[in-house]
Amino acid sequence: MDPEVSRAKFDREVAAYRMLEATYRKRGWLLLGATFPEVFVAFAATKIKPAPIVAAVIVDFTDYDLQPPSVRFVDPFTRERLTASNVGFQMLRRPAMPGAPPEMIAAMIQQGAIQLSAMLQANKPDDFPFLCLPGVREYHDNPAHTGDSWLLHRGSGEGSLVFILEKIWIYGADPLAAYNIQIQIQGLAPNPMGIPE
Repeated sequence: MDPEVSRAKFDREVAAYRMLEATYRKRGWLLLGATFPEVFVAFAATKIKPAPIVAAVIVDFTDYDLQPPSVRFVDPFTRERLTASNVGFQMLRRPAMPGAPPEMIAAMIQQGAIQLSAMLQANKPDDFPFLCLPGVREYHDNPAHTGDSWLLHRGSGEGSLVFILEKIWIYGADPLAAYNIQIQIQGLAPNPMGIPE
């Protein structure tokens, strides 16, 4: 793909985001940088007070849209890529159940009658996870999805910046509603001389 064509499409994606940036910020989406070919976004869990930053991603638009964007989960402060064990949350999705009342779905989930699937995939905790979602490069490059070509999704809106961020928010940041604090107290051996250490 001609880099200038990719750059023009990248600029269009960033401009579309910026048109609704105030709305996205209220959801907890924080655009930290947008320099071709990468967009750097952090997500805060706004239902929790004070709102923690729970995730950050770099969306790479190299060769877009001949190729879908690549998504990497990163540390929001250092931009270092995170392993699956360090992402800090799950992105779980349930199968579509058209017409089913929400109360029934919630009850079935609690009873374990509905199988939830993980959208963040990794073979081992030390592997880099990938977002298992059509419109994401790692999904289409995965051998398990050889029958689901990017070209079948290209132009559908899947693979757009807002589409990808929306899915990370819906399945990752937005469900978080409370802190779960665990405290562990360790005792120190008494100092026989009474001298502070």
